[in-house]
Amino acid sequence: MQALELAERAVSYDFAALWCSPLLRARETADAVAARIGLQPRVDPRLMETDAGDWTNRLFADVIAEAPEQFAKFAHAEPDFAFPGGESFVAQEERVKAALEEIEQGTLPALVVCHGMVIRAALSVRIGRWLPNGQRVPNGAIVPLEPSETELAEIGRREATQAS
Repeated sequence: MQALELAERAVSYDFAALWCSPLLRARETADAVAARIGLQPRVDPRLMETDAGDWTNRLFADVIAEAPEQFAKFAHAEPDFAFPGGESFVAQEERVKAALEEIEQGTLPALVVCHGMVIRAALSVRIGRWLPNGQRVPNGAIVPLEPSETELAEIGRREATQAS
């Protein structure tokens, strides 16, 4: 239902290109959007969610019991945090930045169907600083990567609230 709602909202944007992560949920969403707006999704593995390594498919409670200090770094979204056996937030930001650079060299405007941590990495690249963990994006949201002054102020407000 969220994918179909996104597809309807996407119509008014006149997107000229459609990109997506190869992970199933993003691909299915992109296919629903593609059917509505008439574009073929271009799959790019750089748009995949964070590689959680050894923590993949594990319950937070189990990880907390095993590695509380590492989990705290993850929970606070410390930029240099790296999942054991996986990637760091910094590495993810670098791969997302590379994907964005390629996307922006192509046909625009482009819709990129991806994941919450990828969106946070993309916004971090845009504003020049790492965003904290509280920057959650609802499923099916269209998030412009050219944040307005109002949006930047809201990001700053959320960061200040989290810090206090």
